[in-house]
Amino acid sequence: MPAAPERAIIRQRLILLALLWLAGACLRLTVLAVPPVIPLLHADLHLSETQIGALSSLPPLLFAIAAVPGSLLIARFGLIPALLIGLLLNALGGAARGAVVDASFLYASSIVMAAGVAIMQPIMPPLVRTFFPERIGFATALYSNGMLVGEILPAALTIPLVLPLVGGSWRMSFLIWALPVLLTAAIVAVFARSPRSAGTTAPTANARWWPDFRNPLTWQLGIILGCVNAIYFVSNAFLPDFVIAQGRPDLVGPALSALNVGQLPAAFVMLVLAGPLVTRPWAYAATGLASLAALIGMVTAHGIGIVVFAGVLGFTDALTLILALALPSVLSAPDDVHRTSAGMFTISYSCAMLAAVLGGVLWDMTHMPIASFAPVALCGIVIAALASTVRHAASQS
Repeated sequence: MPAAPERAIIRQRLILLALLWLAGACLRLTVLAVPPVIPLLHADLHLSETQIGALSSLPPLLFAIAAVPGSLLIARFGLIPALLIGLLLNALGGAARGAVVDASFLYASSIVMAAGVAIMQPIMPPLVRTFFPERIGFATALYSNGMLVGEILPAALTIPLVLPLVGGSWRMSFLIWALPVLLTAAIVAVFARSPRSAGTTAPTANARWWPDFRNPLTWQLGIILGCVNAIYFVSNAFLPDFVIAQGRPDLVGPALSALNVGQLPAAFVMLVLAGPLVTRPWAYAATGLASLAALIGMVTAHGIGIVVFAGVLGFTDALTLILALALPSVLSAPDDVHRTSAGMFTISYSCAMLAAVLGGVLWDMTHMPIASFAPVALCGIVIAALASTVRHAASQS
């Protein structure tokens, strides 16, 4: 039986692992509450496909704009206080969407929610580096596992469970998904009082916070992650209306669930493989091309085939996601992880925002549902094309 000091260390490490997982889940719970209720938003607020594209682009837009302020909060106040600010904005903005009176208020409250998530995201890589410097790949895969579960739950449970529970109200469904984020903020606040935890997350005096956009590494990481995020956000935004256009509205829930649940096996696989593969170019080339193949299968299939290929797309995209998220912690100096992460997220979500808007515009211009997925196809190719830059970045670090 372990001695008391050893048990205390084990307990502390388990607490830190739990905090990483919960924070990871909160990165997506409120964001992914939207796709399952898109048909209801169409009916109540009379949104066009371009407006749906704009709504879907708001999270990546704020993820880009607010990533650098998130880095500033880390430098000024420390990791845990910055994390709490992000969690609270996330929860309050997510819940406020339930009080929507028109589309403009929906956009405004979504901006607050997304700003909270944007502040949280550059916090996660330095948290990983601080808590588990010897197990960066594993810890990144763990919080990514939480993030993926946070994506799966709204997609899988909103239509069959949450909407019936709240009388079919999409407004109340937003409140339901904001509650776990608020609870996580309370848990973090309680456990952050621990001297051990606080001591590892204190702000650094005169810490630098502005990303080095002159560093090629920042752009390499940002574009790779941007393509990963664009594949995910565009697919979630337009898959519901795509299957409806195919005459199968009954597949909206299953297709969204498959796209998101398909990511979870990837998170478990990468708990073992993320460390060895994170700087291997062939891994990025393989997953990027696999995502392209899955997309082609999804948009050319019929019936249940759409669901199957959506699951494969979720799996392949998640593999690349976890690898890309580990790169700042692996390739940056310890006191630069938050700056590199902020720059990476700023670039990556700018790409995802543009892709979401472009997908909606292409659908409206061509009146062809398949056209909305053209940005996804391009992103799979770009990931494969940029794979060699991972080797170059590793050799220069």
